[in-house]
Amino acid sequence: MLDIAVDLLWLRPRKVGGTEFYIRNLLDGFLRLEQPFHLTLLVSKDNCESFRRYAEDKRIELLETGVVSANIAGRILWQFFCQNRFLRRHGIRKCFTPVYCRTLLNGGITYVNVIHDLQAAHYPEYHPFHEIAYSKLCWWLAARFSRHIVAISEWVRKDVINRYHVKEDKITTIYNPITVDLKEEAPLAELEKKYRIRDKEYYYTVSQMIPHKNLDTAIEVMRQIREQKIDLPCRLLISGVNGESREKLQRQIREKGLEEEVTLTGFVETAERNALYRHCKAFLFPSVFEGFGMPPIEAMLFGSVVITTDRACIPEVTQGKANYVADPYDAQEWIRVMQAPVNRIAEMDFSVYDQMKLTETYYKLLSQTLT
Repeated sequence: MLDIAVDLLWLRPRKVGGTEFYIRNLLDGFLRLEQPFHLTLLVSKDNCESFRRYAEDKRIELLETGVVSANIAGRILWQFFCQNRFLRRHGIRKCFTPVYCRTLLNGGITYVNVIHDLQAAHYPEYHPFHEIAYSKLCWWLAARFSRHIVAISEWVRKDVINRYHVKEDKITTIYNPITVDLKEEAPLAELEKKYRIRDKEYYYTVSQMIPHKNLDTAIEVMRQIREQKIDLPCRLLISGVNGESREKLQRQIREKGLEEEVTLTGFVETAERNALYRHCKAFLFPSVFEGFGMPPIEAMLFGSVVITTDRACIPEVTQGKANYVADPYDAQEWIRVMQAPVNRIAEMDFSVYDQMKLTETYYKLLSQTLT
């Protein structure tokens, strides 16, 4: 029987973007599994309550540490020097870590890690030195000491193999499970009043507010649509958790005089996000770097045409069925694509993101590597 710990100390609720949706979707999948298992969720003082409902299933228990996830430096030091001893004391010898964070040494524990991307290696200019150093150390440790690695796209898998010379049979690609309830939507009338929008007369994006998401180009697109009087909606809603670029984007919106055209909604609840997906003119995803990128697929599930870039894994995970710009920073190219997008959603194979298929794939892999 699969009997492992799942390291969730890294998760700060509503502050880590897509990785939080990924692990919660996966845990929800485990709740529906018929196969026997026992998961011990390793949680912190400040994220424990957000996982409480999983412990209602007798196959899952919470194991709270003294760690505070919001204290990132403290959490890292604890994981480096105390986590192995803590797990051994509780009789745990096998641990699945759904991100790249890990201990310095295995210390008698067998680890499987997930690497979502090597972002800090590709765009070091967007990260402080200590963050780059920590990321590279953890990637190297995973490559050398973890029993197995999961990559969330084939693009990431090849990137890890090329940079860290990982043997091909040590790293497996498993897509992120994507779950949306197509009936869970906020009333359009409420959103029209809240955001001053109309059905199919606005563009939408979901993104962390960090530099490589390239949101400033989307804002510039709105400026050019307005200034050139182009026959396209001049309204953009951007939803997502805060990031270091939020103040810069707000300043850009003010300086361009786009307060009426561009709205940073902050975090939105699922029902509201779903309705914004469905009713937008198109979903814009200007990111230049992704390890997977769930929002474009979610948008397609709600019937929204997606316009995005051809960078990193994006063409792979959207199966070549979105509309792509070759130069992510060229506002005029964005506008040309926005004027004549093609709807190829009917050609998508959404089964490759199916929650239960992917959960069963994880179950099989973890059973083989951690038992």
